[in-house]
Amino acid sequence: MTILNVSVVGAGQMGRGIAQVAALAGCRVLLHDTDDARVSEALDAVGKALAASAAKGRLTSEAAATALARIVPCGNLSAAAEAELVIEAATENMAVKKKIFGQLDGICGDKTILASNTSSLSLTELAAVTGRPEQVIGMHFMNPVPAMKLVEIIRGLRTSDETYAETAALAGRMGKTALEVRDYPGFVSNRILMPMINEAVYAVYEGVATAETVDGIMTLGMNHPMGPLALADLIGLDTCLAIMEILHEGFGDSKYRPCPLLRSYVHAGWLGRKSGRGFYVYGDGEGS
Repeated sequence: MTILNVSVVGAGQMGRGIAQVAALAGCRVLLHDTDDARVSEALDAVGKALAASAAKGRLTSEAAATALARIVPCGNLSAAAEAELVIEAATENMAVKKKIFGQLDGICGDKTILASNTSSLSLTELAAVTGRPEQVIGMHFMNPVPAMKLVEIIRGLRTSDETYAETAALAGRMGKTALEVRDYPGFVSNRILMPMINEAVYAVYEGVATAETVDGIMTLGMNHPMGPLALADLIGLDTCLAIMEILHEGFGDSKYRPCPLLRSYVHAGWLGRKSGRGFYVYGDGEGS
């Protein structure tokens, strides 16, 4: 089956990026969010991104306009009944995702695949709230979605080979490389990335070096395109903390214990770029 109708649930930064690459892959995309204003903002952001790509010659103006027209705003989750595959891109919270998956299971047709963009939560646990665990899978896109080539595809305990094959084929049409992993906390990407970020926070916490120095060592010495603390600010420190807590709880290993400084910053509301301050200050004093 060639998937042509996709529903994206959640119109935040990740959801709008997924909608954009799905539309460019030729899919009709139903974009849903509980906040109608967020859907409008997402469509505006996608329109600007596509126009910028056209201006740089990466696609024609006609292709950009066609892709944008394929994205249909939906205020009601029931519109997902039309989809052959639904990609949930809501907040990284198991209770929230379970509620969405339970609703989708009752709305969608028997053959619809339910995918989650979760970066760390159990697909097997999510699948258990549905009557179709064989058709539940993880599609963990990287941020920013249009630029990053990887989709980490996570198979739950009961995910079928057919579901995996159809999902991987769609990722390929989106211009992504699909890499298969098993359903363990943090999968591969965040099981490796988040402890590195956490250790960088410990280096600042223990007074080993400043945030600027830690990031400079990793960019200049390890050839990383972005330092771990600047990356943490981009991801969101609250998201980093939540993933570290999932790893700590899931494996029961002290090596995943979140740094107290990371927890303090989150409690202070210093969440990174989205709040204007994390390990760096953004806005008028951006980068300082």
